[in-house]
Amino acid sequence: MIEYLHGQLTEITPALAIVECGGVGYGVNISLNTYSSIQQQKEVKLWITEIIREDTHQLWGFAGRIERALFLLLTSVSGIGSGTARLVLNAMTPADLCNVISEGNDKMLKQVKGIGPKAAQRIIVELKDKIGSLGMEAQTQSTGGKTQDVNREVLEEAVSALTMLGFPPAASHKVAVQLLREHPEAPVEQVIKWALKIL
Repeated sequence: MIEYLHGQLTEITPALAIVECGGVGYGVNISLNTYSSIQQQKEVKLWITEIIREDTHQLWGFAGRIERALFLLLTSVSGIGSGTARLVLNAMTPADLCNVISEGNDKMLKQVKGIGPKAAQRIIVELKDKIGSLGMEAQTQSTGGKTQDVNREVLEEAVSALTMLGFPPAASHKVAVQLLREHPEAPVEQVIKWALKIL
């Protein structure tokens, strides 16, 4: 079992990273959260999950353990495969996903492509207690708390505008938070202009 890969990032797309370790290039499926975390790096460490079936051998990699744990929890839910789990992780940050599940917010889950009302309810019912027992809520509160020191109204408007322009929600959120930490008084329009140069 591969726990993680640590090596040179030789190629990357929003869905796939190729990591070279010891002369071997590993094709690793990634989420947009992980893509936005590692795209500027030359050397990376990805936490790995292997999916081995008769017709496929896939590696799924994540920039952090929390996101990998969420991926494993999502794929443990009946009817949620690895592709659908990635769509969920693409749509929101790990901290946001934990909050959505713990709060029973099925409306947010239903906005994800491929997640209908029944699937949203299954995710909430089956994972609500598991997230709490893993201590993930406490961890995400500490990481999610980082967004509490920025102007929430400006942040939400900026992310909404960037998403409408076609940028991934997770990447837009990360960049907007970073910019608002550096420029707390910046108006929405300026945050969007800066973000467009980064994304």
